[in-house]
Amino acid sequence: MEELDELAIKIRDKILATVSSTGGHLSSTLGATDLIIAMHYVFDANKDPFIFDVSHQAYAHKLLTGRWDSFNTLRKFDGLSGYTKPKESKYDYYMAGHSSTSISLAVGAAKAIALKGENRIPVALIGDGSMSAGMVYEALNELGDRKYPVVIILNDNEMSIAKPIGAVSKLLSQTMASSFYQKFKHYVEKALDHLPDSAMYIARRFEESLKLITPGILFEEMGVEYIGPVDGHDINGLIETLQIAKELGKPVIVHAQTTKGKGYEIAEGTGKEHWHGVGSFDILTGKPNKKSINKNATAIFGETLLALADNDDKVVGVTAAMPSGTGLSGAMEAYPNRFWDVAIAEQHAVTSMGPLAKEGFKPFCAIYSTFLQRGYDQVIHDIALMNVGVAFAIDRAGIVGEDGETHQGAFDISFLRAIPNMTLFAPYNETTMKLAMEFAKDFSTPCAFRYPRGAFIAADCASIQFELGKADVIQNGEDIVFVGYGNGVGRALEVASRVDFTPTIVDLRFVKPLDEVLLTSLANSHKKWFVFSDSAKMGGVGSAILELFSQTKMQGVDLVTFEYDDAFITHGSTNEVEESLGLRPNQLAQTISRILEGE
Repeated sequence: MEELDELAIKIRDKILATVSSTGGHLSSTLGATDLIIAMHYVFDANKDPFIFDVSHQAYAHKLLTGRWDSFNTLRKFDGLSGYTKPKESKYDYYMAGHSSTSISLAVGAAKAIALKGENRIPVALIGDGSMSAGMVYEALNELGDRKYPVVIILNDNEMSIAKPIGAVSKLLSQTMASSFYQKFKHYVEKALDHLPDSAMYIARRFEESLKLITPGILFEEMGVEYIGPVDGHDINGLIETLQIAKELGKPVIVHAQTTKGKGYEIAEGTGKEHWHGVGSFDILTGKPNKKSINKNATAIFGETLLALADNDDKVVGVTAAMPSGTGLSGAMEAYPNRFWDVAIAEQHAVTSMGPLAKEGFKPFCAIYSTFLQRGYDQVIHDIALMNVGVAFAIDRAGIVGEDGETHQGAFDISFLRAIPNMTLFAPYNETTMKLAMEFAKDFSTPCAFRYPRGAFIAADCASIQFELGKADVIQNGEDIVFVGYGNGVGRALEVASRVDFTPTIVDLRFVKPLDEVLLTSLANSHKKWFVFSDSAKMGGVGSAILELFSQTKMQGVDLVTFEYDDAFITHGSTNEVEESLGLRPNQLAQTISRILEGE
C-alpha cells in the first residue's frame, strides 16, 4: 500500500509537469488518480473494459498502460490524445470526449460479455457533473432492470450528488461499504422471502428508513446497488471497496468523494473552474505562460450579450455547463434570474428556451458546435418545428486544436442547414459579431450564428448592418471570386494578400438564405470561385452555393471549396492541424495558383 501511495505521488507529479507544458485537463485528472490506481489493482485492464466518461480524467490510466515515456507528447500533433483512443492503446476500450456515455457503454459491453459467456466485468468511471445528463439515467434504468454485473465508480469531486448528513450518515456509509454489511444484507434478503407479510413489511420499512439518510436511495430505487460515500484518496480503502463491488456479481455504484486538483495546492478544491482545462502555465505561481494579445470571439460575444441584456429585459440565455467557456458568466452574474447554466444537459437547454421565445423573450442558447450535436433532435422538434425565435450562439466553430476529433466544430452548418425555418449567418470580426447579435436579438424565428475559438482572423473594421439573406462585397476585383463565410472571410483576405491578382471578396454572411441576387449576378461575370469556410465540405457552404447554381441552371462556373474533407480531424495545435489539411494561407495561395495555371 505504501508503494501505491508513492506511485500516486509520482503520477501526479508527471501529470503536473506535462500539463504545465502542453496544456490539457488538470484538476479533474489529478483528483481521479487514486481511483484509477485502485481500478487497475482490482480489475484486469487486459480483459475488463475500462470505460472513462468524457475521458479527460484518464491521464493516470495512460501512464499506467505503457505511455509514460511518450506522455510529453500529450495533445500534440501526432502525439497522445487528451482522451481515451483505442487506436492509441489496446487498454483504451472506447473513444470518448463528450460526457455521460460511460454507463451506456458499460451496459453494451456487459451484454456482449454475457452473450459470449466470458468472465469479464465492465468498470466505468464517471464524474458527478456527468450525472446531470439524462442519458445516464436511461442507462441506469435498463441496467437496474437487467442486473448485468457492472461496477460504476462515481467520482464526486463537488459533492453535488449527495452531501453526507452528519456523523450518522458517515457511519452508515462506511458500514455499507464493508463486506460484513453486504453479506448480512444478502442473508436478510433471502430470509425476507420466507417471512410472513407483516414481518417483511416491517423489515423493508426499516431498510428504507436507513436509505433515506444516506445518499444512495436514488440508485437503489433504480435497482443498482450503492456503496458510499467512500474516501476517493484512500487507495487501501478503495481497493477493499472495489473488491467487494466486483464480487457482488450485479450492478454496483461506488460513490467516491475526491478533491479536484489533488496534490497541486493552487488548483485544489471547488470553485476553481479555470483549472479544469488549462494552457501551459508556471507550476510555482499557477500563472499562464502566455496571454493572447487579441480579444477572442467568446469574450466579444459575452460583452455584447451583456450590453443587449442591459438594454432589453427580454434578452435571456442558457448554457450547458460552460458559463465561462461560452462567455455567459458576466450575464449570469449580472442577471441570475435571466441567464442559466443547466449543467451537462444540452437537450434540456435547447428545449427549455422554446417556451421563453413563445412567451415573448429572446433566448440566446450558447453552446459549443461539438456539443450542439447532442441537442439536434430538440433543435428540430422543439424549436424549428414551432418556429420560435431562439438564437443559437455556436462557439468553437471550426478547428479547435488539441481536443481533437471529438471536439472539432465541423458539422454545425451541415446539420442545421437541412432544417426548415432555420436561418444561418456568421460574423468575421468584432464589429460584425456585434451586428450579427443585434440582428439575432430582433429576429423572430430560429437562427444560429457561429464563431471560432480564440480570436477572429480578420482585423476589425467598419461594416454595414446585417440584412436577412444579404451578402456584402468587401473588395471588388478581377473575374475571380473569393467567398468567405464567418472566419473564412479572414482566411480569404489573408490568401488574397498572397496571390498575384486581385480577387473580388464576398462576405457571404448568410448561408441560409443565400443572397441569390448577388451570387447569380457575380456568376455571370466571374467564372472562377473559391470558397473559404471552417466547416465540413459535405452539406457546407460550397455545397449550398452549388445547389443554388443548379436550381438557377447557372453554367460555366468553376467552384473550389476549401472546407474539410469527409474525415474526422485529429488533434494538435490549430496551425499544425490546418497545415496537415493544406489550409494555411500560403498553402491555399499556392493551391489556387496551381489551379489557375493548370487551365
